[in-house]
Amino acid sequence: MPDEIINRVANSKLITIDLEDYYPEGQRVLLDIKNWLFKGFVLREKDFRHQVSEFDWTQYQDNYVALTCSSDAIIPGWAYMLLSIYLEPYAKKIVIGDLETLETSIYQDILNELDVTEFKDKPIIVKGCSKKPVPQNAYIMLTNKLKPFAKSIMYGEACSSVPLYKNE
Repeated sequence: MPDEIINRVANSKLITIDLEDYYPEGQRVLLDIKNWLFKGFVLREKDFRHQVSEFDWTQYQDNYVALTCSSDAIIPGWAYMLLSIYLEPYAKKIVIGDLETLETSIYQDILNELDVTEFKDKPIIVKGCSKKPVPQNAYIMLTNKLKPFAKSIMYGEACSSVPLYKNE
């Protein structure tokens, strides 16, 4: 065939990594403790402990939980520690912060376990668009983990990628 169309991208050694493929299932929950505070602002230890002990923690089974306080109250560290003790039997992960902090922490765990030695001396493209909430920090963590191994790192799609790093 004289005018055969050849897909050079499919035939290349380029490896695409899509962080969305590593997205773990499980509901993400923001647990605001403001309502357990006196007038939404003062943590009274006895009342707080009582409310925490009476709370139904089973609703967080297999969830990822971010603990926060939406008021300007000063929350002592032990309060979050106490909440984590109650949540630990049910939640997959517990952090203090917002949902983006939670996602970043989830991806940090995943990327810490990722074996990147298979990418040694190979051209890598990190897929950019995702339908799931992959945090920007995950891209940075992945790039830093790949850099010592990869021949090159690009971002985007194979047809229109942005070069980021090339190992000399």
